[in-house]
Amino acid sequence: MEVSDTARFDLTVIVLALLTMFGPLSIDMYLPAFGDIAASYATEANRVELSLTSFFLGLFVGQLLYGTASDKWGRKPPLYFGLVIYIISSLACAYAPNLESLIVLRFFQAIGSCAGLVIARAMVRDLYSPQASAQVFSFLILVMGIAPILAPLAGAYVTTYLGWQAIFLIVAALAVACMAIVHVRLPETRGFNGAVRMRRSLPIYWDVLKDRGFLRYSLAGGIAQSGMFAYITGSPYVFIEHFGLAPTHYSWLFGANAIGIIGMAQFNAWLLRRFDSRKILNKSLPFLGLVALATLAAASLNVSMWWVIALVFAYVSTLGMVFPNAMAGALAEQQERAGSASAVTGSLQFLIAGIVSAVVNVVGHQHPLGMLMVIGVCGLSAVTLYRLLRVPAVP
Repeated sequence: MEVSDTARFDLTVIVLALLTMFGPLSIDMYLPAFGDIAASYATEANRVELSLTSFFLGLFVGQLLYGTASDKWGRKPPLYFGLVIYIISSLACAYAPNLESLIVLRFFQAIGSCAGLVIARAMVRDLYSPQASAQVFSFLILVMGIAPILAPLAGAYVTTYLGWQAIFLIVAALAVACMAIVHVRLPETRGFNGAVRMRRSLPIYWDVLKDRGFLRYSLAGGIAQSGMFAYITGSPYVFIEHFGLAPTHYSWLFGANAIGIIGMAQFNAWLLRRFDSRKILNKSLPFLGLVALATLAAASLNVSMWWVIALVFAYVSTLGMVFPNAMAGALAEQQERAGSASAVTGSLQFLIAGIVSAVVNVVGHQHPLGMLMVIGVCGLSAVTLYRLLRVPAVP
């Protein structure tokens, strides 16, 4: 299939964006229900956070399963497989008999959801040049941003009127509808390739990881994004338990941050028509580092809720410029192994997110604003690694 130098935001791109929504939707929609889930299983609310950690770890494992498979069998067959797993595990989550079962089922739900994340990114690389793909990734963030705006609010009302179990029934129904749309409207962008051997998956992944340029962009983007996952994990406790916000008010706050990242992603798309994506990343990542320093200072000073809101908004919004350009840079030189590279970069991101989520769970018990500390460390680590892994210029 011919690669385009121009980003066309047509129906294909919209379908790809919908596929990437199942991960964020599965994360964000049930956040306001943590208290109800804890009450249902007669446990503490912070133990429910482990179901979020298991979801991140499932995203790490699952993406490695789809990368080489999509390079060998084409993009759509592994996508169907993942959507079926997602539907079955979502239905099982709704009827989980205890919290331990829910934690395990969330792991499998993540494995199903990440098929869309891996394959959508690979299809973007199949269809567009690196510069155009950065524009498409910005558009994907726009559509993905609908989930953080609407999902927590919808989750709060669904939990209030239908019970938290209905959240999982709803996402299962959405996956069924999406599968039908994929079958009817999404073209196959890569056919069967018999030269790709599934048994060589690990060597292929290792080859990708040895690419210093890939590692630089992938780690910088993934670690920076993990600061957002620290916010997602810790924010129910910080805002609902510590600052006393009502779940519905918390969901509006969550949506405001989503609007911030959407706005910056669209500003990034506008800039990409004038500047190279790597130049934009080189300017936006240091700014993220400055925000990270401010969050560390704020955590040590135990600031008020409004300071926390402002700093988190600044950090998450800046990701709208950092993340799409980092992903475009990571996949730019991975033409024939785009699926494998997409899997590796996604797995790295969510392995880091799973670790960060667990750290937030621990640090949050020691300090009420431990979430801010972890966000600050993530931002500074991303900037540092991006500089350390810089490829030396050829004389």
